[in-house]
Parts: sequence; structure tokens; C-alpha cells
Amino acid sequence: MSGNLVITISRQCGSSGKRIGQALAAAMGVKCYDKELLAEAAKHSGLCQELFETHDEKPTNSFLYSLVMDSYSMGYASSAYTDMPINHKIFLAQFDTIKKLADEASCVIIGRCADYALAGYPNAVSVFIVGDEADKLKKLQDQFQVTESKAKDIMIKTDKQRSSYYNYYASKRWGDAKSYDLCLNSSVTGIDGAVQIIQEFAKIKMAHNKEK
Repeated sequence: MSGNLVITISRQCGSSGKRIGQALAAAMGVKCYDKELLAEAAKHSGLCQELFETHDEKPTNSFLYSLVMDSYSMGYASSAYTDMPINHKIFLAQFDTIKKLADEASCVIIGRCADYALAGYPNAVSVFIVGDEADKLKKLQDQFQVTESKAKDIMIKTDKQRSSYYNYYASKRWGDAKSYDLCLNSSVTGIDGAVQIIQEFAKIKMAHNKEK
């Protein structure tokens, strides 16, 4: 366990959580891990990267699919690991990679239960980003060039996947204020405002930790 400052960003679909995470990392002068985490986990685990992309923040209920995809697995040699469903192997590899990245340097990590993986790290700050529905829908319409109805479908489906993934693996509830150090409404703060608030909050938490 290191003294590096690691900020984890969980987010509602359309809330600009990814952009806030990227802007925060730039302001801190550190790396931001989103999809990059999948490549890191694949490299360190020996599992092919396509498996991580297929299972990215999506729990699978297909036991047959897990059995079929197990033929691609490599890496850990224990019988318990060998017999583990592939979606559990993917999560374990990401879990280990998140800890490895946190031990190596300060960084920002988006999604993927990073706050749960770093629960024992005193210098980890967990943030959940929300947004007003109208703002989220407008951003999704612009991003995907779709109708408001289609944007709402994307938003609901994505949030359901993220929630199911988090609730499946973590001991907390996705989107519940009690699960995070800080919850922000990006419709109120904007991206730059969110970055400033998160940085200031991190300073306060670190100072408070030193006083304990």
C-alpha cells in the first residue's frame, strides 16, 4: 500500500464523468486510466485484451459462455483460478491491476469498481458524478447523433450495466451516497468546477488523515 493519491471516478451515463476524470488527471499532472486499464490488465494477466473489452463493466450471466471462453485463459496456475468462470478472472485481473497502478504512482481511475479495489488505501478518494437528466440526454444526443428517445435508451441501459456490475462485485451499492467519499452534480459545477472541488476535497481528506 502506497501513499500515492488515487482518485476514482464512478459516473452516470452522460454526466461527463470521463471528461472530468481526464481534466482532473491533466490538472494533477498524472495518468488517467479508463480503457487503458483493460490493456494493462490484459498484459499482466495473460488473458487476451478482447475478453476485457467484451466484459467491460458488464457482469455476464452466461455460464456456457464462461466455459467456452475459458479456453483462452492463461496466467494464474492454481486449480481454484483454473476452475473460476471467465468473468471472475477478468474482474480479478482488473482488481490486481488497479492495486498495482495505485502502488506505482498517483493517478485517476474511471469506473471498474476501482473505489472498491482501493477500499483500504487511505489516500484513495472515491467520487460519484451525476447530472440532471436533460443535460445528460443532450450530451448523449450530441455524442451519438441520435434522437432524445434513443439517447434515453442508451443512458438507461448503460447505467443498468454499470450498476449491475458494481453491485455484483462490490460490497456497496452503485450510486448510493454512502458508497463514496464525494458525490457531485456536473450540471451544477461544470467540468472545471468539478475538477476544482475534487482537488480541494482530496487535500482536505489527506490533511484529515494526517491528523488521525
